[in-house]
Amino acid sequence: MRQEKRIPHSDFHIPNSIVPHEIEISPISNTDRFAIVVAQWNRSITTKLLDGALETLRAAGVDDSQIDVAWVPGSWEVPVVAQRFAQSGKYAGIVCLGAVIRGETTHDQHLNRGVSLGLMEISLAHDLPVMMGVLTCESMEQAIHRAGGNVGNKGSECAESVLKMVGLLKNCPPE
Repeated sequence: MRQEKRIPHSDFHIPNSIVPHEIEISPISNTDRFAIVVAQWNRSITTKLLDGALETLRAAGVDDSQIDVAWVPGSWEVPVVAQRFAQSGKYAGIVCLGAVIRGETTHDQHLNRGVSLGLMEISLAHDLPVMMGVLTCESMEQAIHRAGGNVGNKGSECAESVLKMVGLLKNCPPE
């Protein structure tokens, strides 16, 4: 009888015969540094996202001295500061947090597209985990639910993802 491996956060199972060698996630070291970029716009939401991210990093053993937080005016400004952090070469991973809420125009769509593409480009250009924790919500109610409400805390989820990605990239062959 074949054993199956369970994919975390999924009900999908992969038979062992398909996965001959699984790359493990290494633990975070005390030399790994993390940057968090947080938008001030919709601060009642982004503060909760930041709280979730910090709580998750601390629970994983990351000391406050290993975390730098930069506040930017709004979500549009997140990528340029994330890029500066990436260019410095000091950080193992970056968490980006913000909240863009739909209004009466399509302004939110342009912001969301630009921010998400910018963060992905930074991640790929610097071979660095850059987590997209900028909420793209239809309403303030949706944002509240995603900032510690009944849908969880997306800041915490981004911190979990950055920890996993940093650990995984330690074991992935370069280039």
